[in-house]
Amino acid sequence: MRQELMSLPKTLAEDVARNLVMVAKLLDDEPEQAYQYARVALRLASRVAAVREAAGFASYAVGKYSEALAEFRAARRMTGNSDLWPVMADCERGMGRPERALAMAGEPEVQKLDRAGQVEMRMVAAGARRDMGQADAAVVTLQSPELASHSIQPWTARLRYAYADALLAVGREDEAREWFAKALEADQGGTTDASDRLAELDGVEFVDALDPEQEADDGLKPVAEPKVEEAEVEEAEVEEAEADAEPEADAELEADAEPEAVEPAVEELQSDEEPEDAEDEGQDDDAEDSAEDVEPTKAEARSEDQAGLPEKDGDDS
Repeated sequence: MRQELMSLPKTLAEDVARNLVMVAKLLDDEPEQAYQYARVALRLASRVAAVREAAGFASYAVGKYSEALAEFRAARRMTGNSDLWPVMADCERGMGRPERALAMAGEPEVQKLDRAGQVEMRMVAAGARRDMGQADAAVVTLQSPELASHSIQPWTARLRYAYADALLAVGREDEAREWFAKALEADQGGTTDASDRLAELDGVEFVDALDPEQEADDGLKPVAEPKVEEAEVEEAEVEEAEADAEPEADAELEADAEPEAVEPAVEELQSDEEPEDAEDEGQDDDAEDSAEDVEPTKAEARSEDQAGLPEKDGDDS
């Protein structure tokens, strides 16, 4: 690819390279964005085989099989390379033409493929058989030395997974479970969902408690309005609370007003009590005067009594 880009002006080559890097970076996780970058690169350098190939894979990732096939064919014409043959056949399947994909599996170009390419072509052919309703033939198509090999290759997990899925399609569930387990054993990069398929066969159901999409859906749910009865009860409770609060407020207001009202009352009481105290003092004075009057009278009485008594005669004694 670098040699192809070297044929472009420097600035243009840099722009194309940046877009191709983004395609490779986003293709697996963000295929739609990768497709947009690929279209930009295609507009800038449509005569570069690497650009046509990248555009083909980006189109394939978003399900635009007709566009992908056109780009792959263009890239193959430019390079004369047969490496894209299996994915071109799979584009035929995607376009609803499994017969053409199956025919491509028998073309001489397949013999030019490396071992990985031949395994890929076998899986495409098996998929075409299943598309045509030939499930048993799909199982036979996948039976190969590569499937029986114990060595782990980049394509081993996908081949075993395809075979397990084909077995399950014909009702051979026990064998399918065995091959899903073998696929999981070989799936070091997590390219398949063999673990989920095993759990499904065993009747195990996983629930993602931290699903961001579910949280977002829950966040978007409208808050339910209270029913009429509940609304009436709440309104009555509010009115009752307000009614309970009013006496307290009145009491506070009265408490605040009491000091001003009490002080004049105290002063009145004190002014009313003063005459009584004066009367009491007057009565006390009268009592003292009467006591003084009484005492002399008693003294006088004693002196009178003594005067009335006969004098003792000293001689008579």
